[in-house]
Amino acid sequence: MASGMAITLDELVKRFGGEVVGQGAHRVEGLAPLDKAGPAQLAFLANQKYLPQVETTRAGAVLISQADLDKLGTPREGSNFIVTPNPYAYFARVAQAFIELSAPKAQPGVHPSAYIDPAAKVAASAVIGPHVTVEAGAVVGERVKLDAGVSVGRGVKLGDDVHLYPHVTVYHGCKLGARVIVHAGAVIGADGFGFAPDFVGEGDARTGSWVKIPQVGAVDIGDDVEIGANTTIDRGAMADTVIEECVKIDNLVQIGHNCRIGAYTVIAGCAGIAGSTNIGKHCMIGGAVGIAGHVTLADHVIVTAQSGVSKSLNKPGMYTSAFPAVSHADWNKSAALVRNLDKLRDRIKALEAALTEKKTDEA
Repeated sequence: MASGMAITLDELVKRFGGEVVGQGAHRVEGLAPLDKAGPAQLAFLANQKYLPQVETTRAGAVLISQADLDKLGTPREGSNFIVTPNPYAYFARVAQAFIELSAPKAQPGVHPSAYIDPAAKVAASAVIGPHVTVEAGAVVGERVKLDAGVSVGRGVKLGDDVHLYPHVTVYHGCKLGARVIVHAGAVIGADGFGFAPDFVGEGDARTGSWVKIPQVGAVDIGDDVEIGANTTIDRGAMADTVIEECVKIDNLVQIGHNCRIGAYTVIAGCAGIAGSTNIGKHCMIGGAVGIAGHVTLADHVIVTAQSGVSKSLNKPGMYTSAFPAVSHADWNKSAALVRNLDKLRDRIKALEAALTEKKTDEA
């Protein structure tokens, strides 16, 4: 990654902390992996298996922990380091800085093709792209960026520095806090999946229909949340669906009505969370996890990929219900055993009963 603008190691440390070992005046203009970086690039070490590459890298400087630097012994002449407790997080912050330096500054204003209802309030510093719609009563905060085709419903409130990528839809009454990022195609505040059964009779004689339950709640999203492309978060039936601060949600995630997602939780792609589920703070939900409705996950719960959660998990820890990938032949053997578990159980019970009877007779 190249930014097109250079910054010294001393300037980086002044902004992000850490300590320079080497030449603080050395300038870097981008980031690259250890094995590909050149003198004008910054690399990082977050995994000890790549420690040998630090000794051979051509990088202008390496982000490294003190423990890993100590393992290197005496660095070769001309090596530069920024020592930090968390090189990976430091790398992420520096990457953001380089993007900020190199990206063209968006000019505030409203594109001629956009429609802003006269009853909406849009900050003068906002950037409103082509074919954007902002309905009556909506409030758009300072430095908000609405990309092409975004739809902001009536009464929506967007905090400062929100960025909605192309074709994001935010339904009426929803609230997004400061610095929220929503990627292309996501839908915030569509109706929750609520239908009351009204059927009589059985079989072919069954008559009636499903009666839609009005979804009159909204979605309330806290500060610093990021939501992936084509993710959907349903509005509540009566109370709001709540996404607390600094939650990070991947692409293609479904969050049902009246859910509450605790602060700093991360949810990977294709997860599905049914309505009225309460997920605690600092949880990690793996890809393609399915969580049933009306369950609670405690703080600091980790659910591994493709697991199904059908009941509450009330203690912190890692939970798995998915079956690891095996060869097809091995899976067929395992499946045969599973199909016969009830028979094996009956045989064990019969053997236990016979053994108990034998002991009684001997007594």
